[in-house]
Amino acid sequence: MPIETVYKNSHCEWIDVETPELTDLTVLHQRFGIDMLLLEDTIDRDHLPKFEESGNVKFFLMRENTDLERRNLGGVSDISTKLGIFIVNGTIITVHRMRTKSITETLEEISGNADSEALKVDHIALMLALKVMKSFNDECDNLMEVLDKIEGEIFLKNTSDTNQIRRLYRLKRKSGLNTRLLNISGEWVEKFRDLKLKAVEVADLKDKYMDVNSDFDHLNSQVNSLISMFLALSDQKANQVMKVLTQFSVYFLPITFIAGVYGMNFRHMPELASRNGYGLTLGLMGLVVLLIYIYMRRRKW
Repeated sequence: MPIETVYKNSHCEWIDVETPELTDLTVLHQRFGIDMLLLEDTIDRDHLPKFEESGNVKFFLMRENTDLERRNLGGVSDISTKLGIFIVNGTIITVHRMRTKSITETLEEISGNADSEALKVDHIALMLALKVMKSFNDECDNLMEVLDKIEGEIFLKNTSDTNQIRRLYRLKRKSGLNTRLLNISGEWVEKFRDLKLKAVEVADLKDKYMDVNSDFDHLNSQVNSLISMFLALSDQKANQVMKVLTQFSVYFLPITFIAGVYGMNFRHMPELASRNGYGLTLGLMGLVVLLIYIYMRRRKW
């Protein structure tokens, strides 16, 4: 998509570049004097969030949570997409690979704002930053719903253990990657203090950042606790199976011994000449099993 002016008033101009190519970056470099190294950071798929300042250019590189890039959960690019924001004098330039909610919702908010003519570049940057934080907040709420559903299935035994552990792994990966992104994002959040904004506006962004960070910390602890609980229940289930097998072994061990004794090929065995020898031996085996059963019941095994 070519370089496009998506909003303009007497105080500022908002230029948006979606899916930039090298020629687009060259135009921005020549027109606004933005360092090419900063512009190249916006097309690096796996670049982490940061803030840089070069001359009169302030550069915020944010990552917004999105469902559209999830594949193997191997890195931050699988759960988020980049949003580069350049502030140059009275112009704000956004560079991104795909149209995200932060861009769309900010434009809708500006169009519905009666005081939009008084907006400046710093206010637009703040609006975008708040939308980025909102994307993480929405994701945290979604993951908490998934966590509650898995927890219910574990205790109600509605799905197989293999399916549950796979979903728990994905949940843990998503939560961990989001937490990593939020921890790194603290740098650019702090740099909003250097913009021409009211202290209460910057504090609002900082509060939202702290709230989302705290929510993901809580989610991480809940996921780890559920994984530990799931493994404990799996061990308990295995122990129950081993207990049943052990009980059967206890029943059959003495009668197997008796059968083994009478299976030996000796010429002189007293019970061989007895007409009731076979029945007496089977009765002895049954009596032994009964005594073991009574003993186990009394010991509550």
